[in-house]
Amino acid sequence: MPTVLLTGATGLVGSRLLPRLVDAGLHCRALVRRDTTLPAGVVGVRGDLADSGSLREAVEGVDAVIHLAALFRTEDEDAIWRANRDGTRHLTQAVSAYAPQARLMMASTSNVYDADAIRPAREHDAVKPTAAYPASKVAAEALLRDSDLTWSILRLPFVYGDGDGHLEMMPALAPRFDLHPAHTYSVAHHRDVAVAFRLALTGAMDRRIVNITDDAPVTLYDMALYAGDPIEGSAEPLINPWAGRIDGSLARELGFKPTVPTIHAASREGIL
Repeated sequence: MPTVLLTGATGLVGSRLLPRLVDAGLHCRALVRRDTTLPAGVVGVRGDLADSGSLREAVEGVDAVIHLAALFRTEDEDAIWRANRDGTRHLTQAVSAYAPQARLMMASTSNVYDADAIRPAREHDAVKPTAAYPASKVAAEALLRDSDLTWSILRLPFVYGDGDGHLEMMPALAPRFDLHPAHTYSVAHHRDVAVAFRLALTGAMDRRIVNITDDAPVTLYDMALYAGDPIEGSAEPLINPWAGRIDGSLARELGFKPTVPTIHAASREGIL
C-alpha cells in the first residue's frame, strides 16, 4: 500500500480523514509541529509549513501528500496568506525536491466562486474570491498548477458530520451575516471527503480541479433544525441564490459516488 503524508491532520477535516485512511490500509504519516495524539499506526513527523527546509523528513519516500493544512478562523489576513499560500509554496518546493514522483492533492474551497453566479459553479468558471481565505486558496491552487508535480485540487463545500460542531455554528452565523433561511449550500459528509481523496489517490483526478459535493444542497433553515437550534423562516426575496452551490458532475464522471447522499440521510443514520 502507498505511503501518504497528511498535513492538517489535527484539524476539523484532517482528524476525521486520517483514521479513515488508516482503516483503508494506507501507511500514513502526519506532519506535526509538536507532540500530539495520533491514530494507532500513524507516524508523526515534525515539520513546519512555514519552513520548507523542515519538511524533508516528512516528504521523503512518500507516494502521495494530502494537503489539508489551512488557516481561516482569524481576522489576521497576513497570517492567512502566510499559512495558505506560502505554506503551500513551501510544501510544493519540498515535494519537488525530495519526492518528485509523489502525487500532491490539496483541499481547496467552494468559496472561491462568484457569489453572483447564475447557476451552481463549475470547475472551469472564473473565480472571484472576496475574502482572504478563498483568495489565498486561489493563489495556492496556482502554485500547484504551475509546478511539475502530479497534482489534484479538490474544492470542498460545507463539510459536516461525525459530531464536528460545524452545523451547530450555522444558527449563530445566520443573523451575524444576514443569511437568508432559504439559502442553500452544497455540502459533503466527512465520510465522503475520505471517499473523494481515496479516489484521487488512484490518479483519477490527476491535474484536475474537482468540485466535491453530495447529491442535494441543504437550506440554512434545515441546517439549523439539524443543529437543534431552529431559526425563523422568511418570505423575503432570496438574493444570490446560487452562492455556495457547486456542480458535482465532474466528480461523478471521474467515479466519485457519495456514501452519504444527503444531510437527511446522515440524520437518519445518526452521523451528523
